[in-house]
Amino acid sequence: RIGTAALAVQVVGSNWPKPHYTLLVTGLCRFQILQLLKEKPYPVAEVEQLDRLEQFTNQHKSEEELGELSEQFYKYAVQLVEMLDMSVPAVAKLRRLLDNLPREALPDILTSIIRTSNQEKLQILDAVRLEERFKMTIPLLVRQIEGLKLLQKTRKPKQDDDKRVVAIRPNRRINHIPSTTEDEEEEEDHDDVVMLEKKIRTSSMSEQALKVCLKEIKRLKKMPQSMPEYALTRNYLELMVELPWNKSTKDRLEIRAARILLDNDHYAMEKLKKRVLEYLAVRQLKNNLKGPILCFVGPPGVGKTSVGRSIAKTLGREFHRIALGGVCDQSDIRGHRRTYVGSMPGRIINGLKTVGVNNPVFLLDEVDKLGKSLQGDPAAALLEVLDPEQNHSFTDHYLNVAFDLSQVLFIATANTTATIPPALLDRMEIIQVPGYTQEEKIEIAHRHLIPKQLEQHGLTPQQIQIPQVTTLDIITRYTREAGVRSLDRKLGAICRAVAVKVAEGQHKETKPDRAEVGEGEEHVTEDAKTESISDTADLALPPEMPILIDFHALKDILGPPMYEMEVSERLSQPGVAIGLAWTPLGGEIMFVEASRMDGEGQLTLTGQLGDVMKESAHLAISWLRSNAKRYQLTNASGSFDLLDNTDIHLHFPAGAVTKDGPSAGVTIVTCLASLFSGRLVCSDVAMTGEITLRGLVLPVGGIKDKVLAAHRAGLKRIIIPRRNEKDLEEIAVNIRQDLTFVMASCLDEVLNAAFDGGFAVKPRVERLNSKL
Repeated sequence: RIGTAALAVQVVGSNWPKPHYTLLVTGLCRFQILQLLKEKPYPVAEVEQLDRLEQFTNQHKSEEELGELSEQFYKYAVQLVEMLDMSVPAVAKLRRLLDNLPREALPDILTSIIRTSNQEKLQILDAVRLEERFKMTIPLLVRQIEGLKLLQKTRKPKQDDDKRVVAIRPNRRINHIPSTTEDEEEEEDHDDVVMLEKKIRTSSMSEQALKVCLKEIKRLKKMPQSMPEYALTRNYLELMVELPWNKSTKDRLEIRAARILLDNDHYAMEKLKKRVLEYLAVRQLKNNLKGPILCFVGPPGVGKTSVGRSIAKTLGREFHRIALGGVCDQSDIRGHRRTYVGSMPGRIINGLKTVGVNNPVFLLDEVDKLGKSLQGDPAAALLEVLDPEQNHSFTDHYLNVAFDLSQVLFIATANTTATIPPALLDRMEIIQVPGYTQEEKIEIAHRHLIPKQLEQHGLTPQQIQIPQVTTLDIITRYTREAGVRSLDRKLGAICRAVAVKVAEGQHKETKPDRAEVGEGEEHVTEDAKTESISDTADLALPPEMPILIDFHALKDILGPPMYEMEVSERLSQPGVAIGLAWTPLGGEIMFVEASRMDGEGQLTLTGQLGDVMKESAHLAISWLRSNAKRYQLTNASGSFDLLDNTDIHLHFPAGAVTKDGPSAGVTIVTCLASLFSGRLVCSDVAMTGEITLRGLVLPVGGIKDKVLAAHRAGLKRIIIPRRNEKDLEEIAVNIRQDLTFVMASCLDEVLNAAFDGGFAVKPRVERLNSKL
């Protein structure tokens, strides 16, 4: 109910865009509201004046009454003002006011200047008695003096600057004498700039980068903080300081320990392990070896990404993964120029800042899935990054100075090299990562996948047993892939089903009478119930432990088998042959079917075939027509012209999958030869190879993947081009022992190997033509 009467001196303001006014008033006295007369349109009240300004002229009487209290207040006020910079006019004016104004007015004046809360100001306003007002204001002065002393101790010894900072605005009654928040921020920013300059000078950046940074720091000192470029320049300098110009980790060069670590993390992958050990051996002999640029090419799920992390762990280096799938802007690699709003460095420089060393292992994942757009081609930007002769001076658009990437070990991964630009492919060392064999998948499952799934599902080996026979069933009947991702998912499904049984067993153990096992446990065979739990055993385990997963359990959990071995059944009639195809997912077996009917000599091709495959079919029919008499091949009417009044239809299941490539040539020839001769092709034979019009068999690629696919499908004999014999060295010895390889250099050898008893050639009878 206590307020201040004031006289309006000046009113400044405007009504647009919204009303805002500034009011300058002069305080007169305190008053107390006795009665509120009306509230609208503005409050009107009957008031009583609580202190009179004319009483302040009676200075001697006031001093006598207050005595020691006013002297104490005056002493603290003078001490506070003298701690400020007297060269500032506002401070000098305040010092004169202390001497000229009556002592009774000083508490109100100093309370409005020093740092106090609104609640404290209201308390002093409510204090009508002068003695009470002095007693409440003195502790506030003492607190302000102690705060200034502490501030001066923590600041740097620039007394003039400190005084200037805290004594700028005492003439504005609504502000405070000590350093304001804005002033503190300015001082902190100044200190930060000084610290930033010190970091730049002590950093180990290159001479060119140091020169650029010192130039930018000079501009930053002269630049007001309100400029947008201030923040951009500061961010740039902080990035330059944080980059690891010469900071690196020490490599672990023990080859024996590295070999053990790699073997523990990954099974098979001999080429990869050999290449990493070679790098370690050369690093032992030469310290400044440039980081190799490797590219792992293979189907999904074979462990290309995880082996990159394992390589970093083996070398004792930091690891950083950069996902390039779908990237279509070259600025993602090389960064934006600082002239653009929201500019930032590229992923390479950002990754180096993240890991904090200049020799990490960078994994460029899915490098074959880079896009291209109006913003440039990121594959072209990678040319500089992945070139050992250029990346020692890689220039990011944001940095605009060279950075050395020669110590970084770059590892790229791809599913195929077909979509990688030739210039980029030429800069990388290609290491093929083929699909796993069945034996390798079994080892991987029991070494890595099953323990991982057991841990994720809270199971132990004492609760579940998956024998190798069951794992082989999962691989052959429920998955058809080059990697192990589907196998991992199937094992996870088995573990979830067993977890349900374990949880049900725990629940039933808590009941006093456990009569029988639930119907859902039918997949657990009697042989599986080898162990029982006694009364003293752990109640957390059901009595059927361990649960043995056999073929019946697989059928209950995973359903009926998804893939069946039906190779021999498919070759029950002439005109069917088995070929081998390569896909990004690994090798596949492919059936070629042919039929003939009366017509006009047309060749029909179905199965979403590419141009190269269509040309192979035309080559095959042309070679057979030219050699029909030699092999006694006739059409339905007995003519050696195979297309005389006969149409031929070639089909390549599955019809929804696009197929292309020259390697189906020998398969088409064998299929058509079976059709016209009426003989069955051997059911356990698969073949691959390109053909020519002369009947030669040319080499093809992907031999290892194709052989693995044939082995998975249960085939026993494989016909391959003779010039691909060298590729068989990559195949494991046990697989080569299970298969019989037939090397063919011409189509005669292919046909002899594809049919039981060979494919007879009618001997030519020399005829003497009479000249009479």
